[in-house]
Amino acid sequence: METGSVSAVTDRHLFLNRELSWLAFNERVLAEARNSSLPLHERLKFLSIVSSNLDEFFMVRVAGIRQQIQGGVAELPADGSLPGEQLAAISERAHRMVDDQYGVWTREIVPLLAANGLNVLNRDALNTEQKTAAKTWFQSNVFPALTPLAVDPGHPFPHLRNKSLNVAIVVRRSGARRKKELGESSLAVVQVPAVLPRLVPLPATSGSAFLLLEELIALQAGDLFPGYAVEQSSAFRLTRNWDLDIDEEDSQDLLESIQAELRRRDRGAVVRLELDAGASPALESQLTAALKVAPNETYRVAGPLQLQDLTAIGDADPRPENRVEPLVPSTQAIINNAESMLQLVGTKDLLLHHPYESFDPVVRMIEEAADDPNVLAIKQTLYRTTGDSPVARALVRASENGKQVAVLVELKARLDEANNIAWARRMEENGVHVVYGLIGLKTHCKVTLVVRREGNGIRRYVHLGTGNYNSATARAYTDLSLFTARTEIADDVSALFNLLTGYSTQPNWKRLAVAPTTLQNRVLELIDREAQRAKKGEPARILAKMNALVDPVVIRALYAASQAGVEIDLLIRGICCLKPGVPGVSERIRVASVVDRFLEHTRAFAFGVGAQTDVFMSSADWMPRNFHRRVEVMAPIEDPALKARVLDEVLGLGLKDNVKARQLQSDGTYVPVPLQLDGQTVRSQQVAWEIARRGGQPAEPLIRHVASPVEKPTSTTGSTT
Repeated sequence: METGSVSAVTDRHLFLNRELSWLAFNERVLAEARNSSLPLHERLKFLSIVSSNLDEFFMVRVAGIRQQIQGGVAELPADGSLPGEQLAAISERAHRMVDDQYGVWTREIVPLLAANGLNVLNRDALNTEQKTAAKTWFQSNVFPALTPLAVDPGHPFPHLRNKSLNVAIVVRRSGARRKKELGESSLAVVQVPAVLPRLVPLPATSGSAFLLLEELIALQAGDLFPGYAVEQSSAFRLTRNWDLDIDEEDSQDLLESIQAELRRRDRGAVVRLELDAGASPALESQLTAALKVAPNETYRVAGPLQLQDLTAIGDADPRPENRVEPLVPSTQAIINNAESMLQLVGTKDLLLHHPYESFDPVVRMIEEAADDPNVLAIKQTLYRTTGDSPVARALVRASENGKQVAVLVELKARLDEANNIAWARRMEENGVHVVYGLIGLKTHCKVTLVVRREGNGIRRYVHLGTGNYNSATARAYTDLSLFTARTEIADDVSALFNLLTGYSTQPNWKRLAVAPTTLQNRVLELIDREAQRAKKGEPARILAKMNALVDPVVIRALYAASQAGVEIDLLIRGICCLKPGVPGVSERIRVASVVDRFLEHTRAFAFGVGAQTDVFMSSADWMPRNFHRRVEVMAPIEDPALKARVLDEVLGLGLKDNVKARQLQSDGTYVPVPLQLDGQTVRSQQVAWEIARRGGQPAEPLIRHVASPVEKPTSTTGSTT
């Protein structure tokens, strides 16, 4: 291979745009909604995820780019795109995606629902009996909760909440004898009450019939404006800038500052307007002017807004053929048979692969520690948790039992701020020492430390995770849990908590790599080590699985390693700014993305071949924010059996997926992975589930052999030479 020049490796044309790469990920999610082989409920779920993903994308990413333009700041990404260029490209791609999404809804999902006796009706298609039932429902359940808001010189356009569903109603006085007495048409807005069910049941000759709540309001709009004729009614929805703007340096109380910012945030600038496709141009002009929205920020939608609510339709269908088989997470026999999690972890390292293996052992360890009279202290980081978290409850109980309990609650966990504030207050009220982390940094690592008196000394037990202490997401996300009592890892975790809760100089980490100080350098060292091996003619390989690859420094290092001869296989579920398969630069790099039933959330890495392979798990993706603006941890997997499991089941299996994986091409597009030569299909999540069902034992030869750098996989995971 002809090695590219240094300038080629730093060329901005060798980077894919972050925002467009994210949109490409959401298109892969949409492809699952389009997949006719999936059950109806699963297709509805993916259609819903597309909408909720777009909400967050506009609230955070698009809002941030708009702020750059308004502030005259041009923080260019590695691909060199100007903010205005990015917004234009996002608008074009997002409009096309929304059109495709609603095409799936209208042409595929609605007929499929009807075929299963689930009829979503339009207000214009109701028969007499249904209209009567709708009017009765409206008068009894909806009308008292509505507040029609006029828009005129005496009534300014109302403030509408982020992501709220509304109905714009144009009315004109009726009953006048002469046309000039009718006056001009007037606009009013009715906010659809979020506390009411979105689906209104109606009589049906067969199956079930539903009318959307906003359709019911539009149908009965005349009841809200007596003496006026309704000229048109159209649903609309807006999305606001939802990012927090907090000066932590000047904040005397971070919790109070965030609470105040949460209240202010609902008045953020509107970054997107979604509008019923049937709305008149005049109504669109009124709304865009009032909300200060540009034409390319308006999305006309040929179907129901807020599709994520409509999974409730599938919930009304009990037929098993319309659902995926329920997953019952397994628990390893050695854990089931153990009298105590702490005693078991004291004898050997344990690795769990969620959601195929239950999250319960994590909860069990913390609950046991809370009640164990020999446990002196429990320390934990909480990034995202549930409103009724068994982990948080156990920490409160531990404090009530007289143990030292210290919890770092990350108040700036996006979209979970209010929930985390509630838990922080509750734990503080029950004697837990609650801290909020280091100024200017998010604490994103997932770590628990249990300190126990044993014999004449102290022993420490550690849990490290790639995912959150959240029982709900542990059933829907793929993640790893590592339990260990290894002294050097426990030393590092103790030092980490001292750094987070008190005053401490930067420790000399023994086994962990920790952001924002050593993690990026450690990753670069490992990449360079493989490059040096390749230059000497030795086998060299890098396997990595993560959510996103954005960091330009690491990407350039991967390009250099590829040029040196390192075989590199990357499983990147979402954003990937690296271009694989570029001649002279990245010919030895292959990238694949798996989008399937469970959200791929695991971060796992392997550097080397055979006995020289080092395996790691981490809370961090390879992004600038993870390396420089967050507290993250990368930990080694040191037990040989657990290393083999990560290599085979987590990394190797994903590389062999040719059902749900898509290969990234150098132009940023994704294509299906070709079948193996023998025609065998491999769906990695399904195989991982089967492994867990067998008790976590190694699978058949399907995944026992990760291809060597010399023998490339028959099912490649990206562009190859």
